[in-house]
Amino acid sequence: MAIIRIAIALYFWLFTLSIIHNCMFCSGNNSSVISCIETERQALLSLKQDLYDPSNRLASWVGEDCCKWSGIICHNITGHVRKLILRSPPPPPYVESFAEFEAYKKTLLGGKISPALLNLKHLHHLDLSNNDFGGNRIPKFLGSLASLRYLNLSQARFDGMVPCQIGNLTNLRTLDLHDVTTFNGYAMNIQWISHLSLLRYLDLSDVELHHASDWMEVTNSLPSLVVLRLSYCNLSFNSIPPIHHINFSSLAILDLSDNYYYLEYNIPSIPKSLYELSRLEFLNLQGNQLSGTISSDIKNLTSIKSLDLSSNELEGKLPPVGTQLCKLKEIHLSGNIWNQSISQVLDSLCGCVSDGLEVLDMYSNNLFGRLDRSQIWKFKALTEIYLSRNSISGHIPASLGNVSSLRYVDLSHNHFDGSLPESFGQLTKLEGLYISNNYLEGTISEAHFANTTKLRVLYASDNQLTLDLSPNWIPPFQLEGLSLWSWNLGPQFPLWLRSQEHLTFLDISKIRNDAIVVPSWFWNFSAQLTFLNLSHSHFQGRIPYISKIGNYSLEIDLSYNHFEGPLPCISSKVIGIDLSNNNFSGSISHFLCNKPKELMDLQSLTLANNQLSGQLPDCWSKWLNLNIINLSSNKFSGNIPSSMGSLISLNSLHLRNNNLSGEFPMSLQNCTELVALDIGENNLRGSIPGWIGSRLLKMRIISLRFNEFYGHLPDQLCALSSLQILDVSYNNLSGRIPRCFNNFSVMAQTSDYYTYGFSYTFGHHMAFMEDLLLVMKGRAEEYNTILGLVKSMDLSSNHLSGHIPSEMTSLSGLISLNLSNNLLVGEIPNQIGEMKALLSLDFSLNLLSGEIPQSMSTMSFLSHLNLSYNNLTGMIPLGTQLQSFTATSFIGNNLCGPPLTPNCNTSGGTVEKKNIEDDDCGLSWPWFYIGMGVGFAAGFWGVCWALIFNKTWRYTYFRFLDDMTDKIYVVIAIKVKKTL
Repeated sequence: MAIIRIAIALYFWLFTLSIIHNCMFCSGNNSSVISCIETERQALLSLKQDLYDPSNRLASWVGEDCCKWSGIICHNITGHVRKLILRSPPPPPYVESFAEFEAYKKTLLGGKISPALLNLKHLHHLDLSNNDFGGNRIPKFLGSLASLRYLNLSQARFDGMVPCQIGNLTNLRTLDLHDVTTFNGYAMNIQWISHLSLLRYLDLSDVELHHASDWMEVTNSLPSLVVLRLSYCNLSFNSIPPIHHINFSSLAILDLSDNYYYLEYNIPSIPKSLYELSRLEFLNLQGNQLSGTISSDIKNLTSIKSLDLSSNELEGKLPPVGTQLCKLKEIHLSGNIWNQSISQVLDSLCGCVSDGLEVLDMYSNNLFGRLDRSQIWKFKALTEIYLSRNSISGHIPASLGNVSSLRYVDLSHNHFDGSLPESFGQLTKLEGLYISNNYLEGTISEAHFANTTKLRVLYASDNQLTLDLSPNWIPPFQLEGLSLWSWNLGPQFPLWLRSQEHLTFLDISKIRNDAIVVPSWFWNFSAQLTFLNLSHSHFQGRIPYISKIGNYSLEIDLSYNHFEGPLPCISSKVIGIDLSNNNFSGSISHFLCNKPKELMDLQSLTLANNQLSGQLPDCWSKWLNLNIINLSSNKFSGNIPSSMGSLISLNSLHLRNNNLSGEFPMSLQNCTELVALDIGENNLRGSIPGWIGSRLLKMRIISLRFNEFYGHLPDQLCALSSLQILDVSYNNLSGRIPRCFNNFSVMAQTSDYYTYGFSYTFGHHMAFMEDLLLVMKGRAEEYNTILGLVKSMDLSSNHLSGHIPSEMTSLSGLISLNLSNNLLVGEIPNQIGEMKALLSLDFSLNLLSGEIPQSMSTMSFLSHLNLSYNNLTGMIPLGTQLQSFTATSFIGNNLCGPPLTPNCNTSGGTVEKKNIEDDDCGLSWPWFYIGMGVGFAAGFWGVCWALIFNKTWRYTYFRFLDDMTDKIYVVIAIKVKKTL
């Protein structure tokens, strides 16, 4: 027995000596002792061979010792590969350009995962996150890496089903598959997760789990689980089991946010079982449209530190929890339907909660009442308070300025009145102050900013505040964002802005001052900005070169001011510029062509309503990023340059109301992304090309009005199924209306195909909204905010002939149809009443005959109708709609009945129009006699009798008069609009 004891002691002594020996070698020169296993080195080389590595991140994977390779961590004694970390950096928060996006993509690994990975039998840690595996499936063989304790494939852009073989990794402590796929990641069931009994961290966010109705039961079986994240998974909350099945013993973080599985009939409320998770420190249920009230059982969450119930449909009142949830640091309840005053909310949180609460988020909650009558002063630990978009009224309490820990205060979009308390100037930790869209008034002085040395963002727009600062005042802060639109900035441009070296966002638009001159130094100062808005003010002066130095793009809105002189040159970093509605003059050649070899980032160019002149230069090929061009209402002349055809990304082109000439440019057929084309009110001529219908298939708006186009309307236009507005009025078009116009499928939709206006966004702050001049209900008006609802066709004032195609009546979504002042013959289609969405219908000044179809009496939305000066006969159909119009809608026909006459005679004929027709020649319009020389009787009767007996002359003459009247009206309207 003693011998056995001696042998055991000797064994342990030798073992200890061996360990000490190894440790001495390890501490002396680790690299000289540790060397990777050859089979594992070969496995890694096979892995490298199958990976796509555009930035050569794996350049170090050469040589014999793989333990020195980048991303490889070996065991310090055995040399086995223990960790393989090939994660890429996360994407930048803002990708400013295509080039920047491409540069980021080159940092990502791709390709496929080699099965040789299975030879790393001692691998504990595998991280392939933030890469781009191009939609390949997650390899099933990963489930054979039995030693894995950590697996992270998040944001790796795999695709398809998450393999259940991962359930074989019974040693896993961490499994992170959040956003693991591009679009189609899913799991039919998650029973395999129940095998991972050692799991402490599980994140399946963005994996489709709506088929996994047992998700709570499965995750509940993991006794060691501390963190569970299942956001954006389409989970069913109605399937959560009863309370006695909840036995999470370690769960501290539960994120079930943004799940939208609502094929169920009953919109769920907060599951009662969640109130029993007494060890929870973090609970996130935001964005699930949960209904009902918050149960008083919420007081059982005694360990809770962060509670997020925002963006649901919760209502009622917040239960009093101020004395129970003593560890609560953050509460997010925004975006619900509370029926409480702000005082009641704060009262329910008073107690130990108010002593430690740091974040109070009640954004957009229908809260009311007065904040100055609440106990806000008791919340001494508050660092962030968000009460935006409520109906809170009264003064902003001065006591809020005494909560010295405040870093962010958002009181915007409420009904606060009075002025901003000077006590806010003592908030030494304040970084963001948001008080926009209130009824604040009074003066803001230097005292309001006395000790705000950390202030970074000040958004105070849409108030009636006045800035009263010394011209030599130097702010104690360095702002990054400033928005003061609708303020009174004082008698001169704010000089203190010059000291703000980090300002990137500046909005001082719609100011209430008159005639402020922008100093020249400001345009150099603007080099640091990413957004500049001085629009809708009375700023004056000339603008020099707008430079841009930095890594981010610049968006500029200087519209609706009094800037003058030539256009400023801009740097290549400007992505959007709006200089419309100013007094800029001269050519734009220097603006467009001054840097012929430099490609520009500009996406939106708006120069409408200025005094710019000369020809459009032919150097558009360097502006390849342009999506929007608006040069309307200037004095440009000459042809549309062919280089515009190089703008293959162009969505919107507006050249209306200039003096452009020539034919429709052939090069525009390359602009296949065009959605809106407005070249009306110019001197363009030639035929309308058929390739518009075969090449520009995304067109929604075509306006060619007031030009000199001739020929037929091409049948190829019928391929434009998305077309919602077609205006070719006041041209010289002839021939028949194509029967295939019924192929305009958007015009045939009675539902709102596009809601409100349609716009194009670019950058982070600006958007371009389409606007268009349309004649509807007999009036010319500009449409923008509701343009998306407009479906209109205007073919008026041409030489179109033939019948009105009955197929057009299938365009039941049209709200305006104008075929007036043409040579159309035949009857009005009987099915016209099917166009029930019509608000405006004009068939006047044609050669139409027959009776008015009875179906027109059912067009209940019709508010403008003009059938005058045709050959229509018979009785006007009875109904509340047609009788609501005046006689002018029907004059110049052989019609009877209300509103022309009380009734028709018994024989069915028409009554004589004594008040309408002249007894001698059938003509009594005042404008007819204006054209005749008073006293020249012979000439008068000669013309009169010629018009009576020659039908063609008669219609031609009245068309001429109507053309002249309409053109004079439009010209006057345009001149008045320019003047205003």
